[in-house]
Amino acid sequence: MNDLGSTENSCPKCEKRKKIRTLIAYWLLGLCNNYGYVVMLAAAADIIKKFSDKNEQSKVRDCTYMSTGVVLLADVLPCLLVKIIGPFLPFFVHVRVALIIVLASASFILVAFSESMPLAILGVVLTSFSSGLGEITYLQYSSFYDKNVVSTWSSGTGGAGVFGALSYVLLNAIGLRNALLAMLVVPLAMGLSFWYLLPKPSEFDVHNVSDNKDDIPTQSLRTKLGLLPGLAKYMVPLGLVYLFEYFINQGLFELINFNNAVVDKEAQYRWLQVTYQLGVLMSRSSVNLFHIKRVYILAILQLVNVALYTTEVIYFYVPSFYIVIALTLWEGLLGGSAYVNTFYTISAEVPEENKQFSMAMTSFADSCGITLAGIFSMLAHNKICDIPLPNHVY
Repeated sequence: MNDLGSTENSCPKCEKRKKIRTLIAYWLLGLCNNYGYVVMLAAAADIIKKFSDKNEQSKVRDCTYMSTGVVLLADVLPCLLVKIIGPFLPFFVHVRVALIIVLASASFILVAFSESMPLAILGVVLTSFSSGLGEITYLQYSSFYDKNVVSTWSSGTGGAGVFGALSYVLLNAIGLRNALLAMLVVPLAMGLSFWYLLPKPSEFDVHNVSDNKDDIPTQSLRTKLGLLPGLAKYMVPLGLVYLFEYFINQGLFELINFNNAVVDKEAQYRWLQVTYQLGVLMSRSSVNLFHIKRVYILAILQLVNVALYTTEVIYFYVPSFYIVIALTLWEGLLGGSAYVNTFYTISAEVPEENKQFSMAMTSFADSCGITLAGIFSMLAHNKICDIPLPNHVY
């Protein structure tokens, strides 16, 4: 058996096939893991509308005081909790993956059959737990493979954005319930990708693989806490980019309304989500072509976008919906670039023994930024709802 394994490991073609399978598997895992998260955000406006009453409508604008920021918070707060605790817990990868799949499936079913806002929000919460646990688990597990899996993982999460938002837009025609039930195939695809397509680390002849893949390198709590100051240079810019872009997406997208657009107001929100996710996909797939180390520049550019979108929903000075579409694509490019370049830099710079914890802990930064965005976006959304529309809009 040992001779056979040695022969297989020494086969260049065998190794190449395994590496290709690994890259494909990680792309699919990224897509499946983030799919539910994206779908819930794409469906946010429909969920809010379904359970809102007339008392929650603004008297001066066509908007609801309960913004999609509510769904955003439900979609990220549990994820934030998981990302805080997860890096310090034992790494039983197969148990984690099974739990991720169960939570993802339950979330689709619960939202599909919910008849009240609390049940719908609970379904979104389950999605958040699944997505958060999946992100830290698969990023930690990526340390057993070539660093290029970070690129394909990031590309897959970008693909989840486009595929999730677009599939929701298209499936919305058959109704919210049927659309969500049809999406149950995604958790199944995740299980097949992890347990059947992804080669196990022990199949590779690499120096950083231990015999027991369910155990991460032993580090004391003090050692892990000591790594946090050094991770700030990765976490702060990433968190700011996500704060700014999700403030736009969940606080301002709903308020954009073009009467002369090809699609109606409700469809405009959905297509803005699709466009944003397309930008994310493009940039998350680009790290091997363009590696950006100064992520803080992306944060500054995203802040400029916040100013542009905020003034637009107040004054409506942009003449065409297509200009907003182009700006939204740019916004997505910045967000996706921040994500993939941050984790790619960690995979290249951080010592091997600290890489798993660093990957998992840095993923906390984007969730922290998204959480703050959910809070700020609800406050800003409600304030803007009370501002009368400019005269030229009527």
